[in-house]
Amino acid sequence: MIFPIGDENVIGGAKPYVSYTLITLNILIFIYTLSIGNEIGNFYRAYATIPAQLMDGYGFMTLLTNMFLHGGLMHIAGNMLFLWIFSDNVEAIFGNFWFFLFYLAGGIFATLAHVAFNQTSIIPSLGASGALSAVMGAYLVFFPKS
Repeated sequence: MIFPIGDENVIGGAKPYVSYTLITLNILIFIYTLSIGNEIGNFYRAYATIPAQLMDGYGFMTLLTNMFLHGGLMHIAGNMLFLWIFSDNVEAIFGNFWFFLFYLAGGIFATLAHVAFNQTSIIPSLGASGALSAVMGAYLVFFPKS
């Protein structure tokens, strides 16, 4: 695996306020999950997406909340690294509001794809990887030579 360490920033465009807010929010929620000790399983069952529950018609709010949960230090570190490097340029192109909607839509779509292939699973699904895949796809489209 290759780890990116940076890129050339877009001159002009929207300031990456949404990107920085998402990074901060993800880190704060991760720190909170570290602080709840043995209750973390219950927390994940409440806020991570469980495909079987969605298929049974409940837990729809987890389509949003699962994007802000991470299963460990390397999980959040990798996701936030990729968010830090790629999202600022995509946000500069889309603008703050549309980037935020794009990020959420990417995460929801990825979660729904996961649910479609794992309809009976009772294993909680969490993380920002789906939303980041959308961001990285947009980055590839807008900056194919970077």
